[in-house]
Amino acid sequence: MHKPVEWGVLGAAKFARQFMAPAIHAADGARLAGLATSNVGKAKPFQAFCPDLTIYDSYEALLADPAIEAVYIPLPNHLHVEWSLKALDAGKHVLCEKPMTMAATEFESLIQKRDATGLLAAEAYMIVHHPQWQFVRKLIADGIIGKLVHVTGAFSFDNRTDVTNIRNKAETGGGGLRDIGVYVIGGVRFATGQEPVSVESAIRWEDGIDAFSEIRARFPDFTCSSYVSIRMHPHQEMVFHGEGGVIRLTAPFNARVFGEARVELHRPGLEVQVTRFPGDDHYKLQVEAFCRSVREGDEYLCPLEFSRGTQEMIDLVFDKAVAL
Repeated sequence: MHKPVEWGVLGAAKFARQFMAPAIHAADGARLAGLATSNVGKAKPFQAFCPDLTIYDSYEALLADPAIEAVYIPLPNHLHVEWSLKALDAGKHVLCEKPMTMAATEFESLIQKRDATGLLAAEAYMIVHHPQWQFVRKLIADGIIGKLVHVTGAFSFDNRTDVTNIRNKAETGGGGLRDIGVYVIGGVRFATGQEPVSVESAIRWEDGIDAFSEIRARFPDFTCSSYVSIRMHPHQEMVFHGEGGVIRLTAPFNARVFGEARVELHRPGLEVQVTRFPGDDHYKLQVEAFCRSVREGDEYLCPLEFSRGTQEMIDLVFDKAVAL
């Protein structure tokens, strides 16, 4: 058996406290060892489930500790590249929250640094580690629904009252596309293995952030329409519509939080076949996959090149958008 990968977290972000730090703590092959925060009060909820957690009073102090092998970075979007590079320079493997960059061109420095150091660096794009998405990708590849014709996607929630949230601040890289559009766009790319050939979009801007975005894209073998919003009632769904059937994901992005992950397969003359994934935690699965890649050299499902492709499409959505 391999020694567990020793993890540190840069910053006591709410998302880290609620999801990723517990996932690291629970994951096989991982040990949550450190948290960097200058706020002792913010560290206490982490220590409640991980009593032996070492608290560092600065990001630099955590990165300087040779005992820490990998870092999870949940900082505001505009700080992701800077601290990912600093962590790699410090000899740490990096799992950074999405979006890892603010523009696709920024991936070049990350890829170069990853290759130069020989360390693993990846965006924390957890859905590809969920078995529902791997199941859907296989259904499509095996031609279970025939030729894929059209894909629809939606992801929304409403945080307009949370005015201090970084998602509502343009200066921290806020807005819907970077926060949740990455899931709709990356999900289509992962499930089909195809890249867009053209994009049209429309965006409703609010105080410098994209509050609602409509996206229409053409891929080599199918078309796609989707929307994302941080000003609408919570909803999420992905539908892959082929000549011989339909695949529908009921909780494609926030499985267990939004609801039970179910994949519905609709085919002619057959009852709807429903495959359920009630207990799978994609955050924990993501950490375990990362650790296997670090310790055993397993191929990682979401390399930087995949994340760059998603960011390239997000860049196109911004570039081609008309205002609503």
